[in-house]
Amino acid sequence: MRPGGVLAAGLALGWLADQLLGDPRRRHPVAGFGRIAGRLERKLYGDRRARGVAFEAVLVGGALGLGLGVERVARQRPVAGVLVTAASTWAVLGGRSLAREAEAIAGLLERDDLAGARGRVRNLVSRDPETLDADGVARAALESVAENTCDAVVAPLLWGAAGGVPGLLAYRAINTLDAMVGYRSERYRNFGWAAAKLDDLANWVPARVAGALAVAAAPLVGGRPLDAVRVVVAQSGRHPSPNGGVVEGAFAGALGVTLGGRNVYEGVEEDRGELGFGPPPRPSDLARANRLAVAVSAGAAVLAVAVACARPLSGRR
Repeated sequence: MRPGGVLAAGLALGWLADQLLGDPRRRHPVAGFGRIAGRLERKLYGDRRARGVAFEAVLVGGALGLGLGVERVARQRPVAGVLVTAASTWAVLGGRSLAREAEAIAGLLERDDLAGARGRVRNLVSRDPETLDADGVARAALESVAENTCDAVVAPLLWGAAGGVPGLLAYRAINTLDAMVGYRSERYRNFGWAAAKLDDLANWVPARVAGALAVAAAPLVGGRPLDAVRVVVAQSGRHPSPNGGVVEGAFAGALGVTLGGRNVYEGVEEDRGELGFGPPPRPSDLARANRLAVAVSAGAAVLAVAVACARPLSGRR
């Protein structure tokens, strides 16, 4: 089997495993990586960019090296290569678990359990949920579905198609470190600079692919592609993230809602800019957002398989 076929089969199987099973319930590899990163942070932390660069280099470099080693061991055995790629893909994807969280929040809101929904949405966002009403919780969850469909599905699939198992593991390391130390808090303003910038760079292309897929899938959720394009073109720059605005804007336009606006983080109010021309999202819009996310995820999987299949025969050893 040619190298591209091994990679394509592994990516497809890993995506199916994520859709059917979600994240492993126990001993998740990403959680283990996070614990290692936490211990290393305690040793390396300093309020300087150079410290953060070293932190990033050690952990991302370690993930990349692990991927290269695993791929090298499995290179001569196509079946092993498929299984290793599938396992790695399943480990780094998070589409089904994201949908489960959104479904749980929607269920709590439908039962008028606002306190429960506020507690559950903490699994998805870092903003203070105690200031949110039901529609605010729905908006927070929907924004997370949009952004994490890129971060937890589209981006790892594309990096896997481009770089195999090393690409999968290195991207997940980059994204995890951004979530841990990339915030613009006083503690991480300098130490987390490298993590935030590298994550922005790694997600630049995937965010625009995810946005394009959301535009194309708009009719599946009752939306119009032109509306989604209008939001992205006219408003995505309002978002503080160079990538988040593209994805959230495409979702807002496709769903016919308005996302963004005022959020509170650790008591500090932040206006993230409004995206969309429709009303604020309601709890019932979460089901539509999940359907859109699945469509985007499936499109990304097809694209990743196609890119993997196109890899040249020169990749064989």
